[in-house]
Amino acid sequence: MAGLRLIVGLGNPGPEHLGTRHNAGFWFVDALAQREGARFGVESKLFGEACQVQLGGQQVRLLKPATYMNLSGKSVLAALRFWKIEPEEALLAHDELDLPPGTARLKFDGGHGGQNGLRDTIRLLGHGRFHRLRIGIGHPGHKDRVTPWVLGRPNRDDEAAILRAVDDALDVLPLAVAGDFNEAMKRLHTDRQ
Repeated sequence: MAGLRLIVGLGNPGPEHLGTRHNAGFWFVDALAQREGARFGVESKLFGEACQVQLGGQQVRLLKPATYMNLSGKSVLAALRFWKIEPEEALLAHDELDLPPGTARLKFDGGHGGQNGLRDTIRLLGHGRFHRLRIGIGHPGHKDRVTPWVLGRPNRDDEAAILRAVDDALDVLPLAVAGDFNEAMKRLHTDRQ
C-alpha cells in the first residue's frame, strides 16, 4: 500500500474552538508541525491552512480546513486535487467518541460513524477509502449530551490523556508515511503498560 502524502487534521477554526474535544485532529497536526519546525500558512485555494514537513525522507503536506467541521470535505477535496494526491494517500485525524481519552487508533476505509468531518468528506469523495487516525475523546454517556461534549473543553486529566494519545500516534507516524500501516497499527494499538 502506498504511503501518506497528506495529513488532514479535522476541527473548527477560531480561538474559541482551540481547546475543544472536537479539535483533536487540529491538536494532532499542530503537534506534528511543531515537532518538525513547520508553520501553517493560509491557503485560500484550499479553504484552510497548510504546511509541509519531511518524515522519513518523504514530503508530507499538512492541512487544517478552515471550513468548520461540517464542511471539511470541501477543503480535503481541494487539497487532493491541487496536490494530485489519491485519497488512499491521505490520513484524516479526528476526534472519536467511541474511544476513551488516551487512545488513538489507525483505520483504513469505512463509514463516518457520525463524525461530521468524515461524513462531508465521504459525501464529496463518494467513498471512504482513506486512512483515519481516531483520537479518543470519550463519550458523555447519552446521545443528547454529545454536542456540548464535543464542543466543550476536556478536564485536565482527559486533556493530558488526549495529548498522550497524540504523542503515541506521532511516534508511529513515520511507519504509516512509509506505507507500513500494519506495523504502525500494531505498535499504536498495543497497550503499553
